[in-house]
Amino acid sequence: MAAEQNSKEQRKQRFKLRKLVRELQKFRARHTELITVYVPKDYNIQGPIDQISTEAGTARNIKSAGTRKNVTTALEKMLQLLRSYKKTPPHGLALFSGNVAEREGQQDFRVWSFEPADDIKVKMYKCDQTFYLDPLIEQLETKVTYGLLVMDRREANLAFLRGKTIVPVLDLDSMVPGKFKVGGQSAGRMARVIEGMAKDFYKKVGDFVNQKFATAEIKGILVGGPGPTKEDFVNGEFMWTDVKKKVLAIKNIGYTGEFGLKELVERSDDILEKEELMIETKLIQRFLTLMATRKSFVAYGEEAVQKVVSINAVEVLMISEDFPEDKAEKFMDAVEEAGGDVFVISTETREGQQFASIGGGIAAILRYAVQ
Repeated sequence: MAAEQNSKEQRKQRFKLRKLVRELQKFRARHTELITVYVPKDYNIQGPIDQISTEAGTARNIKSAGTRKNVTTALEKMLQLLRSYKKTPPHGLALFSGNVAEREGQQDFRVWSFEPADDIKVKMYKCDQTFYLDPLIEQLETKVTYGLLVMDRREANLAFLRGKTIVPVLDLDSMVPGKFKVGGQSAGRMARVIEGMAKDFYKKVGDFVNQKFATAEIKGILVGGPGPTKEDFVNGEFMWTDVKKKVLAIKNIGYTGEFGLKELVERSDDILEKEELMIETKLIQRFLTLMATRKSFVAYGEEAVQKVVSINAVEVLMISEDFPEDKAEKFMDAVEEAGGDVFVISTETREGQQFASIGGGIAAILRYAVQ
């Protein structure tokens, strides 16, 4: 139960963090006057309070009256917020402050604070034209990564699977010829030449696999391709022993290239079923199937979902990451209090984009039929 609760809290935290990052990425000042502060875990909160106080005093010497006002006001507002904390939160603290008005000469001073679910490891004060978001963006990146290899005798393609995204790494073409028409001794000689060329290609592929996958923090390697080439490669002596140990599965697929990589991921759902990619894809497929065959077991659109939430009929709430945060939190809290589950659907995949276009990005799978 505790693990399940933690998982729900993590999903909500990631949703909030993604929204915050997207919001802050929109702002750009005309001068270096947007303030970013990161306070690492276990760091005394008085340290950044003292630093911001000092910076506020220094900022009064800025020559430009407009920039001086923007920087000093941003620092004062951040200082006010910082002083509301008696101690640094368990995982650290991120703060942002500045005048984010769209037009020069206008004022729209805003300040944000965020307590992350993962540790902040950097201590920073930064005044720039944009907010510095790299430490938060890093927390959004999926930690689990797989290596992907699809190959036949014509080509090999390497990629990483990070969360829901296939990231191509390398494409290799071979010089191994296909079928040939010669007879007698020439046939045997040609066959030996072709096998030698194939082994040279496997060795080249192995060198790149070792180089790309040995040092990467990957959970495992998935290998696929048409025909026996993939087995010949894996069973040969082309990969280092510690890299070969990372091979989780060898899958028969019909293609190489981009389509082959996608097919490899789809065919590896037995390996990836616990990963977010497969869970999300299957959930969307389940919703779409019910919508087509048992429509009374789903609801989509804000008004319809609100109705089924009010009668505690929701088994699973699905919310696109583009759905308004303030509304999303209310729906999440209500569903979880009634014992339902919540999934935030990414827009990085084709299925996620399709879902976002249905009912404004909010839908539910129900425990029982509702007319």
